[in-house]
Amino acid sequence: MRDAVIVEAVRTPIGKGKPGGRLHSEHPVDLLAKTLKILVERAGVDPAEIDDVVGGVVTQAGDQALNITRSAVLAAGFPESVPATTVDRQCGSSQQAAHFVAQGVISGAYDIAIACGVESMSRVPMGSNVLPGSDPFGTLLPERYPGGLIGQGIAAERIAAKWKLSREELDAFAYESHMRAHAAWEGGEFDREVAWTGQRDETIRPTTSMEALAGLKPAYYDPVYEERFPEIGWQVTAGNTSPINDGAAALLIMSGDAAERLGLRPRARFHSFAVAGDDPLMMLTAVIPATEKVLKRAGLTLDDIDLFEVNEAFSSVVLAWRRETGVDPKKLNVRGGAIAIGHPLGASGARIMTTLLHALEDRGARFGLQTMCEAGGLANATIIERL
Repeated sequence: MRDAVIVEAVRTPIGKGKPGGRLHSEHPVDLLAKTLKILVERAGVDPAEIDDVVGGVVTQAGDQALNITRSAVLAAGFPESVPATTVDRQCGSSQQAAHFVAQGVISGAYDIAIACGVESMSRVPMGSNVLPGSDPFGTLLPERYPGGLIGQGIAAERIAAKWKLSREELDAFAYESHMRAHAAWEGGEFDREVAWTGQRDETIRPTTSMEALAGLKPAYYDPVYEERFPEIGWQVTAGNTSPINDGAAALLIMSGDAAERLGLRPRARFHSFAVAGDDPLMMLTAVIPATEKVLKRAGLTLDDIDLFEVNEAFSSVVLAWRRETGVDPKKLNVRGGAIAIGHPLGASGARIMTTLLHALEDRGARFGLQTMCEAGGLANATIIERL
């Protein structure tokens, strides 16, 4: 069986997803193109060798329309012979891109390929691909779920209620994310993975405090949902939720034989994959069955995993996952997560995998498990093994 190995992984610094943010002036095609160019330059690979580029983007409209990954490949100066496609599995889009690429390498369909992702939420607002007056759900889906589907903020509130997570717990987790991310930057732990030197992630708040977080109002309060879900305690705020961001990330993935032929060092291999679905009215809980599924496929246990990355879309999601798994907090999101670093939707899966790879290397650790909640009650999970 062929191995799919990662030989290089880079990301941009993550910018605030609003006008005036550090990356707002960068068109998302250019943002991804520059990241792709740096990726192959670092690896010393001829782009003509690349069999495919698979990119994740959530809001495929406006500046991110018309197969943006192909546009970025051409903008990066890659040969016209290099194909590309763009996928959407919501927040897990570029983690899914990594799955598709690695699975293509393992199957023999690819020898060398790139998985990547980009999102410019300052230029292409979340939800702007839903046209006014359009109906993305049809008539049969609402019949299955009377009352209609819900937004992610309400889902995060339902999770907090179900797992009896207090506001203090949610805020404490958010505070720790900022402290860990700041410490990682101060300690030089992000220097290798961030492709643009001299710039840091823009939404890390090293001066925040539990008092400041406690002063924030609930972000999603709605009397309609208060009546529909009376168990909700309205604990979710802007402080214990990931912000709106811009960014890009990319991984160069190839077969072990290709790496040997090119004289490149395999840094990690894809060990196991899983994708899972769960209740769309809880929406963000599929990280729990996805984790169980990927461990079963891997023949591993939670104790075998050295580092975990669970996307911090909301504090409640990660804390519910931790409550169910019992994982040691010291092994989880060791360099902070999306609450601090940011969550540029389509780029986040590749960003997290880039961070996980470097963290495994810096600690001399072996196995890393990554999982992300996704709209619609979905989640991806991936186990990589450092080589």
